[in-house]
Amino acid sequence: MLIRASRFCTLVAQRRPLLLRSISTPTSAPHAFLRPLLASTSDAISTEHELKGVMCLVLNRPETRNALSVRMVGEMREAIAKLSSTCEPTRLLLLQPSQPGLFCAGADLRERRTMSPAAVSSFLDSLRSLLSEIEGLAMPSVAVMDGFALGGGAELALGCDLRVGGQNTKIALPETKLGIIPGAGGTQRLTHLVGVAKAKELVFTGRHIDGVEAHRIGLLNIYAQPPSTPFKSSLILARLILTSAPLALSAAKSAINAAPYLSLADGLDLERGIYNGLLDTDDRQEGLRAFAEKRKATFKGR
Repeated sequence: MLIRASRFCTLVAQRRPLLLRSISTPTSAPHAFLRPLLASTSDAISTEHELKGVMCLVLNRPETRNALSVRMVGEMREAIAKLSSTCEPTRLLLLQPSQPGLFCAGADLRERRTMSPAAVSSFLDSLRSLLSEIEGLAMPSVAVMDGFALGGGAELALGCDLRVGGQNTKIALPETKLGIIPGAGGTQRLTHLVGVAKAKELVFTGRHIDGVEAHRIGLLNIYAQPPSTPFKSSLILARLILTSAPLALSAAKSAINAAPYLSLADGLDLERGIYNGLLDTDDRQEGLRAFAEKRKATFKGR
């Protein structure tokens, strides 16, 4: 089921089970859309209550392995802009394919062949803006990398805070094989994540790495060991993240994102300023009360 922003409240109230698969993708269907994450209450991993506030940004071009078209990138940007208008505050975003095993094959090269240089430049500007918008979200974001993440697909995952993969995960930045380089932040975000030497190796060779190697070098945060899947592992991760206070998560994200660009002294000053800003929040007081009363805290994001 494809859910528009105006129907979020209705769906949450109905508490329907999460639909993980779609049989086909009609041409009229969106190439990317938002939906709430509603897991069945019979799910042994997590319950609806535990995952309240999780939204999914779903990649929905399975016939092209979710290749990034102009339309798809535009719809993803529209979806990100709608996050603030959901009836329940969004606490975490999952970026996932509509069907298992199909994350994102990169730019739609069939469409690319019909584009003028100016149109290609415009597309890259839009994709770069999309990644910055995901990166700039106040809430954490998790890429559920179930399947191939090639070129722009890998860059898309690099724009998220965390990445989860599994036995179907294959990652590559093969642009040098096409006479170009990653153009939407891949050279920069990959280097920050895995280091200069490893980033050069992966970009220079364009080789595919599997989930095990991606996890070993730090590109994946979690590798889902079979019989688990990236989606199931992302639910476990989401449940753990949601036990933290929303304002604290947003503040921690800001401080960590700034760290690579600041001296240690400046970073410590930034951290202290952000820390001090949380001391008088309701969530801070709730955390202290919950600790004293030996119960789970109920955070309100204020």
